[in-house]
Amino acid sequence: MLASIKEHIDATPDVCGGKPRIAGHRIRVQDVVIWHEQQGMSPDEIVSTYSGITLADVHAALAYYFDHREEIQHDIEEERRFVEEVRRNTPSLIEQKLQRRRAG
Repeated sequence: MLASIKEHIDATPDVCGGKPRIAGHRIRVQDVVIWHEQQGMSPDEIVSTYSGITLADVHAALAYYFDHREEIQHDIEEERRFVEEVRRNTPSLIEQKLQRRRAG
């Protein structure tokens, strides 16, 4: 990893499941990627929304992503599958209430 990126990106087993993240924060590289690539947030908007991180942090996270694209995309997809499984296996309390009202 380049020294300038390494200043901003950290990965330790006991924080965020060992996923690469902005150093000193719990904001993962994959979070920055989702905000930027999927939600269309600019680096400036990300910095404005999440206090404590810098523009250099965001650009380092994006640079890290482009150097490790396959790994980060795998992590994003793995998390998406986990969330979908939890949703399927966890009944919605609102949906249960609506079903009881319809039945009653």
